[in-house]
Amino acid sequence: MSFKKISVNIIAALFICFVLIQFIRPTISHPSGTGDIQAPVQVKAILQRACYDCHSNQTDLRWYDQIQPVYWQVAAHVKAGRKGLNFSDWKSMAKPDQQAKLWEAVNQIAEGAMPIKSYAMVHPSAKVSAADLQVLKAYLLTMVNNKPADTSKTNALEKQYLQQQNPHPATPLPTALNGITYIPDYKNWQPISTTDRFDNGTMRVIFGNDVAVKAIKDGHINPWPNGTIFAKVAWDKLSDKDGNTKTGAFKQVEYMIKDDQKYASTKGWGFARFKTPKMVPYGKTVMFATECINCHRPMKDNDFVFTEPLKF
Repeated sequence: MSFKKISVNIIAALFICFVLIQFIRPTISHPSGTGDIQAPVQVKAILQRACYDCHSNQTDLRWYDQIQPVYWQVAAHVKAGRKGLNFSDWKSMAKPDQQAKLWEAVNQIAEGAMPIKSYAMVHPSAKVSAADLQVLKAYLLTMVNNKPADTSKTNALEKQYLQQQNPHPATPLPTALNGITYIPDYKNWQPISTTDRFDNGTMRVIFGNDVAVKAIKDGHINPWPNGTIFAKVAWDKLSDKDGNTKTGAFKQVEYMIKDDQKYASTKGWGFARFKTPKMVPYGKTVMFATECINCHRPMKDNDFVFTEPLKF
């Protein structure tokens, strides 16, 4: 058989396969949802243009999105996008959750992680300009309550203080669904950085264990060595009429534990969060850690760590 005939047969076989796979199509549904986000026209226009194809039930597929094998990738992106944030179900979320999701979305955009580069390449209208980003940040600021001397936060701090004067009997340390146990010794670790979440009115201090501190001193932080543990502790942010700020009631502590073998499925990091002074583990299923690493994906070139440590 001649080379030309073999080539024709191969091309014909590939064409038949290409035609056949067009009929293997996962479903992209368009349910009504619980209620769309209500935002100023300019903000809504940016979100619809840049986010809605994957993060709402209003997915608008172009003709080139519907050709296999591209369609499979599009369907996977829509499924994952709606799971992480679905603007069509905005009204079903509590207001603090809405603020947190919008904060995460704006930060993902600011870090260049969203829209996904492969999507933006073939959908140039989805790209978010610097001016667009400023519009989104300004809108996020309108959702924040910066009133000084918040009575509820002051009362929460007083209540926690009184509870600490009457400690409960010792109980076993709580454990997250992925097996990570609360580490009370973080209180003896070295503070290595701070953050301020203006969207939810919290102040945060990041502590590092001995391995983390040594890595900082040695300049070995990208990647961080196995055994590194961070503890990010959050408190209410209290402000007085003069603009002075201090920590209020304890909110939660989050851990990042580096072990590139044990936590390979989440890029080498184990995640756990314990909320309120009762240290209630966060997450309804063991898959909660996927939510954590997805938030950290914009920092993949920094070993998935947002923290910029102090220089010792």
